[in-house]
Amino acid sequence: MTHLKVINPNTALAMTASIGRCARAVACPSTVVTAVSPSMGPESIESHYDEALAVPGVLAEIAAGEREGVDGYVIACFGDPGLDAARELAAGPVVGIAEAAMHAATLLGRGFSVVTTLSRTVGRAWDLAHRYGFAAACRGVHACDIPVLDLEDPAARKTVTELCVAAVERDGSDAVVLGCAGMADFAAEVSEETGVPVIDGVTAATKLVESLVTLGLRTGKRGEYALPRPKRYSGLLRDFTI
Repeated sequence: MTHLKVINPNTALAMTASIGRCARAVACPSTVVTAVSPSMGPESIESHYDEALAVPGVLAEIAAGEREGVDGYVIACFGDPGLDAARELAAGPVVGIAEAAMHAATLLGRGFSVVTTLSRTVGRAWDLAHRYGFAAACRGVHACDIPVLDLEDPAARKTVTELCVAAVERDGSDAVVLGCAGMADFAAEVSEETGVPVIDGVTAATKLVESLVTLGLRTGKRGEYALPRPKRYSGLLRDFTI
């Protein structure tokens, strides 16, 4: 039996429940998916400040997962916050949803568009496309300018769908990447409207981590992703001492 932990780095429990449902819908019957929010952090992640303050909570959940024998992890925020640090702590694979979605998109067409939330996050999406080696395939990043916690509104779903349709036409893309875990259950509906594959990073990352675990592959610990050297942490971070 495989145990995957899907970490929503924000503290919005309704969003975490939705993310968990989407992950379980694609996981194998023998895979246990635990979806969690950290006990500390922002209620949504919409800035570099939010992202930075979300990382300690993510790392606390990774550390707890290691004690519980979790096999692999998904970081369910499109900024992939704390991904490198999480890989240092975890024995099994850790995958971010932006990373997974962009990988999947390049397997389905020559170019993809990203549709994200606020305009201020567009630069972060481009940063990740460059980091992961997909900048040449990313033909555009488009913001719907809907706050993360408002994505549950039916009107938001309509706006996102319309923007995806427009992005495909404008960019000439073969696929769409949804740029927020709060859009996790939009994919099928948007794909029907756009006529192209639409990738939700939550489900893509879930299957990717599950596959890596099945293949017996773990995070390489020879160099950069080795466990951090023991040292003392002070003040609010004292519980993070290794």
